[in-house]
Amino acid sequence: MQIGIVGLGKMGGNIATRLTRHGHDVVLYDRDPAVISKVGAQAVAGKTIASSGLKDMVSKLTSGRRIIWLMLPAGHVTETAVEELGGLLGRNDILIDGGNSFYKDDLRRAAALAAKGIHYIDVGTSGGVWGLERGYCMMYGGSKDATDHVDPILSALAPGLGDIPRTPGRDKPGFDPRAEQGYLHCGPAGSGHFVKMVHNGIEYGIMQAFAEGFHVMMSKNSTELPEDQRFDLNMTDIAEVWRRGSVVSSWLLDLSARALAGNPDLSNYKGDVADSGEGRWTIEAAIEEAVPVPVMSEALFTRFRSRTGNNFAEKMLSAMRFGFGGHIEGTNN
Repeated sequence: MQIGIVGLGKMGGNIATRLTRHGHDVVLYDRDPAVISKVGAQAVAGKTIASSGLKDMVSKLTSGRRIIWLMLPAGHVTETAVEELGGLLGRNDILIDGGNSFYKDDLRRAAALAAKGIHYIDVGTSGGVWGLERGYCMMYGGSKDATDHVDPILSALAPGLGDIPRTPGRDKPGFDPRAEQGYLHCGPAGSGHFVKMVHNGIEYGIMQAFAEGFHVMMSKNSTELPEDQRFDLNMTDIAEVWRRGSVVSSWLLDLSARALAGNPDLSNYKGDVADSGEGRWTIEAAIEEAVPVPVMSEALFTRFRSRTGNNFAEKMLSAMRFGFGGHIEGTNN
């Protein structure tokens, strides 16, 4: 299939490259021409075309229904692109937002585009900077017609079964087989970003638990403790042993172990931990639904506090964020 990718940053560029590896043709656009050239060079030869803007991109999408995937920061930048493309695309064309937009914005955009006959799909995309090789876990919302049409694109980006054992009982009728492949149609427009939003809220809580636990162990040699109760524990080795058969083993623990092996005191991190919006939105949704979320709330508030002074726990959070998404301290990107 042919698709346009707008925004070729850490994830957008890798998404474009992965699609070319699966035989798809990609029209590229980024506000930085050097980035377009870089992605074109790393993609499969002959499978990309550069464009100079959104209008030029639309003109170069020539194979049937035009499909454009936005991989832009949530908010004004995405909003502006959606509005412009709403005036350039036509009936039955498909616009995908693969960033981290607020799901209520998706509801509004989908309705406005539907009035013009344009389909809108929201794709919550998880996989960070590792997605090029590992694939992306995707949660998406939109009409069945549109999502079925772009299934070859989503299938190419998804990680597939891999070596993860199948969940017992999933051979029963009624389960979506795509979930095992790492991508899932969650429902109408907005539902994909809603599920991804909650996913990121949970991520905040898990990261916070790891960070606090390592801080407790790091502080076990405190002079405030009786001398016979002090332990000088090796954080790097503990992270590694937990990776091997422990019930808390996870990708986040893998990233923590890697960061600690590189620098055991994490002095290369300040611990100023940003939040990218989804944690706040998850808590707002919980308030609307009257659902208690104390763990996620505390994790979000700790990130706020980290920007006024920090400790080893916040350095752990920074290390994990950099590990999975290349997030630099002090930024939301």
